[in-house]
Amino acid sequence: MKLVTFLYDEDIKPKIGVLSQDHNQIIILEKAVEALEFSVPYFFNDMISFLSGDSEARDKAQEVVEFVQIEQPPDVSVPYDSVTLLSPVPRPESIRDCMAFEEHIINIIRNVGLKKLAGFDRFLEKILGRKRSLAYLLNRAFYERPIYYKGNRFSVVSHNQDVIIPDYTRKMDYELEFGVFLCRSGKNIPVADAAGYIGGYTIFNDFSARDIQLDEQKGRLGPAKGKDFDTGNALGPYLVTPDEIGDPYQLTMTASVNNEIWSRGNSADMHWRFEDMISYMSRSETLYPGEFIGSGTCSGKEGCGCGLEMNRFLKKGDVVELFVEKIGTLKNKVV
Repeated sequence: MKLVTFLYDEDIKPKIGVLSQDHNQIIILEKAVEALEFSVPYFFNDMISFLSGDSEARDKAQEVVEFVQIEQPPDVSVPYDSVTLLSPVPRPESIRDCMAFEEHIINIIRNVGLKKLAGFDRFLEKILGRKRSLAYLLNRAFYERPIYYKGNRFSVVSHNQDVIIPDYTRKMDYELEFGVFLCRSGKNIPVADAAGYIGGYTIFNDFSARDIQLDEQKGRLGPAKGKDFDTGNALGPYLVTPDEIGDPYQLTMTASVNNEIWSRGNSADMHWRFEDMISYMSRSETLYPGEFIGSGTCSGKEGCGCGLEMNRFLKKGDVVELFVEKIGTLKNKVV
């Protein structure tokens, strides 16, 4: 299922629904379940409640969808093009973003750190292998654990919503990512059990003020204002349940700016998987439904996943579209 959070007509309370297979209609879960059994379970109130309902909520939603398809009760669906989509979870319980793709950090080390030595280091890798390269040796911490930072959960925007360039940056950047929302509470979660904590997948554009981020990280801390600004976290357009995704580590991913493809990659190139991230994050710390975990920038065999790796940045009016196979397209204009 593809689930959405949306506003319809003049209703100020967001609703959650399921996208029809042809993407033309949204089944409003609370209205549809009322038609089925005259009561609304708590987990149809909002998307965090839905995630908290875990498999029970997903099973009930599937039952409701099948009921609507067969019985076609009135007034339980609305046209997709008549609603305003919000982020699937407009205010996540938390945002944690990992650095799962090895090629991303290797490219950053070379382009930002090694600079004029970058070409020599690529030659060195070609001759001696990656483990003998300077970028690898400077990047040993990456291979020890899935490193992550915590983002601002209050700055989330949705598909088709404008992203405001902070007035303090001259290097606005996108990041080609996807991520998961948790559906269970847990602590000290084994890697082997971690997949069961994933309630759904969505696309993530981790907009970044690169010049500020790089300056901040000279202090061995951050990112702070390099990432934290209003509208800086774009999530959407849908929350896609694990059964519809299948294998999350074989997904084509692209980023285009003004209809020109800048980035192309595949989730198969993830060095760290979501199961690794969940297990590591849960060490001596309880995780909760509604928390979001991002993959980090998708860079790999097919290309670079952000502008910093290519020294190519966004400007006012650019339209950025991230595509992830089996999820959809997340579109935002920077203003």
